Parts: sequence; structure tokens; C-alpha cells
Amino acid sequence: MRILGLTGSIGMGKTTAAGMLRRLGVPVHDADASVHGLMAAGGAAVPAIAEAFPTALSGEAIDRQRLGAQVFDDPPALRRLEAILHPMVRADAEAFVKRARRRRCALVCLDIPLLFETGAEGRCDAVLVITAPRLIQASRVLRRPGMTAARFESILAAQMPDREKRRRADFVVTSGLGKRETLRRLAAIVRLLRQPDRTLMRRRYGSRQRRRHA
Repeated sequence: MRILGLTGSIGMGKTTAAGMLRRLGVPVHDADASVHGLMAAGGAAVPAIAEAFPTALSGEAIDRQRLGAQVFDDPPALRRLEAILHPMVRADAEAFVKRARRRRCALVCLDIPLLFETGAEGRCDAVLVITAPRLIQASRVLRRPGMTAARFESILAAQMPDREKRRRADFVVTSGLGKRETLRRLAAIVRLLRQPDRTLMRRRYGSRQRRRHA
């Protein structure tokens, strides 16, 4: 079984790509969804987060807006939160992979927004980065409720630059060219990765051509 890591900066179309991979029959573990479950009522992360950030507790769950207000623009607080959540999300992903192995899946995907930032690429056989032109990215993000240009820039500053993600990726798919084209490119990647009798070549699948790289 091969593990494909999926990542991309905010507003690049990663969520849409993950949905398309599911349509193509690839099981996808969503790190963001895992975090939501961990902070919901009864979630495993609730006690530890409530101890570190008491005012974020609302009933038996963590209020994500309150928590976000406490860690936004506060790197030490964000690191405390990540130290709680990241090991739990990783354990959830590992359990997902084990279940997929038992089902003899040929390919699974780990959807991780901060894949490179957390070193998760080491757990993947290949990494796919979803990218988009800056104007399209900004247009998507600034339409989100409560989003401002200043907050958008702050989020970008906390993430690895898109160009560096593309440089490190095995496959790069540009969104914004139409969903049909994105699906076509993802299908080609899935076909390649599902080939069991072929050594996986490290490639970049770009908007113009597919290129091998070391």
C-alpha cells in the first residue's frame, strides 16, 4: 500500500482535491476533521486543552473561536496547542492507515495542511501539493466569513511558502483551471500510484508537463 500526502496553502483548493480523490476511490484521512473530533464533546484533546486554555472550554467541548482568539498572533500559545494536538492527530492517522492495510487498499491519502511544517512527509511515499495563482488564492480566502487581508497575510506568514512546497513535492496540481481538468490530473496521479509492480518514480506533475526530479 502506498501513502500519498496531500497539502497546500490556504485557499489553494486542497479540500476540493481531497473530495475528488475520494470520488476516485482513494480513502482520505482529513487532519482538520480529526482535530474537530478531538475538540468536540467527549474528544480526547478536550481535557488537556481546557487545562492549558481554560476560557476556551464551552460545556464539554472546546470553543474553536475562543481558542483561536487566544493562539492567533501568539506563537508560544500556538506551540502549546500544537504540542497537544499533533501527537493525537498523528495517532489517529496511523490508526487509519492500519485499517486501510487490513482492507488491502492499494493507495490511501493523508490530507495534512501543515504536512511539510510538521515533517509528516516522512510518513508518505509521495507528496501532492495543490497550488493556484495568487489572485485566485486571495479571492477564495477573502470571501470567507470574518477573513480580512491582514489576517490572510498573517496566516500565509505562518505557513511554508507555496513555492517551497512545490519544490519539495512529488506532484503539483494547479487548481483554478476548472474542476474537470483538476480531476483529470488527479486521476492520472492515482493511476500511477496504484501500479503495484512498478517502482515509484519521484515526479512533479505540473501544469505544463510531468517531470522527473531527484
